[in-house]
Amino acid sequence: MGKKWQDWTPMADDNPSAFLRLFVALAVPLDVRKEIKRAQGQLRRAAPPGIIRWARPEQFHLTLNFLGDVPAVQVAALEQSVSGVCSGCPALQLFGRGIGFFPNAKNPRVIWSGAGDKDGQLAELHRKLDAAVQPFAPAGKPERFTGHITVGRFKPGRHAAIDKLLERAASLSSRHFGDWPAGTVETVRSELASMGAIHTPLVSFPLAG
Repeated sequence: MGKKWQDWTPMADDNPSAFLRLFVALAVPLDVRKEIKRAQGQLRRAAPPGIIRWARPEQFHLTLNFLGDVPAVQVAALEQSVSGVCSGCPALQLFGRGIGFFPNAKNPRVIWSGAGDKDGQLAELHRKLDAAVQPFAPAGKPERFTGHITVGRFKPGRHAAIDKLLERAASLSSRHFGDWPAGTVETVRSELASMGAIHTPLVSFPLAG
């Protein structure tokens, strides 16, 4: 869990040329992560070995906005913008359900668990945050928002047949992974490493609208 915004000071104030690779997200509770992990295990057993880099369950999260490399000197202003949006948005009641692929099952790059809500508040929160963070988002305009929790990423150049994986994913298309209240948005730092990205929550903002 990240610190509250008022308690946080950017870590790289002494290096104005530093960048932080950041995204804005909603945390996923342990019981839901455990259910997704069970599905991930079934998918892993159905996939040819070595073609997918599987996400670690402790880092399952619901990304709202990916920013990319943000100059450290701009992080405080970014946090203020995120805080302003969250203070006017209500807490969410979310669910995790099903397995899918980006961009599609014929040419998959990402395998994910779906996440959403019944009244459209998740998409509205994303829309408002997207407008607020655009001045700080060198990653550019994201694609159409689809609530999801990344389960794994296909490695470049993979050529193995994935028919069994697609069959298993189809059998999980309506699997319900749980419901949870989401009352806090986090900014998260992503550091690339040989074993995969390391995610560190930095600051949390209550949804107080």
